[in-house]
Amino acid sequence: MAFFNNSMRHLFVFLIVFLFISCESNQNEMKKIIFLHHSTGKNIWLGKTNRYINKLIKRSDVREYFKKFNKQNHTNYLITERNFPKETPYGWKNNPYDYYNIWVKNAGDKPYMEEPTLEILTKEYDVIIFKHCYPASRILPDTIAPNIDSETKSIENYKLQYNALKKKMH
Repeated sequence: MAFFNNSMRHLFVFLIVFLFISCESNQNEMKKIIFLHHSTGKNIWLGKTNRYINKLIKRSDVREYFKKFNKQNHTNYLITERNFPKETPYGWKNNPYDYYNIWVKNAGDKPYMEEPTLEILTKEYDVIIFKHCYPASRILPDTIAPNIDSETKSIENYKLQYNALKKKMH
């Protein structure tokens, strides 16, 4: 630092300390997270997926995991869960089409059939995790006529719906 004069050294040290404090404070800001799921997701939330795995990794439910993580890492992540979509009025469906239908096709600042759109969720949450239930894997053969607005569970439809969701999220 021989090429720095005293005032430049002070400025340099100030900038380093400022950047360190700024980075450190960003890590400690609260991050609100929501986990959207159905029945299998509820088991994950409650830590009831597999008792042997839970014992092996020494974790219980998701809330407890975040509580321990926050304490160990001096963070303040706040995670909540929600059935999405609810059983009524939308219907107990949790497939790629349903996320596309609510978040892309019916996007906006008003809920669609009482379900929050992505615009509504992103105003409240920093991170949105969504998990499909196993029936989404009951994939039917392609028809060579993909339709983004179809509830048919096919790879061709899923690709269109996931690409629309990806574009929306970007």
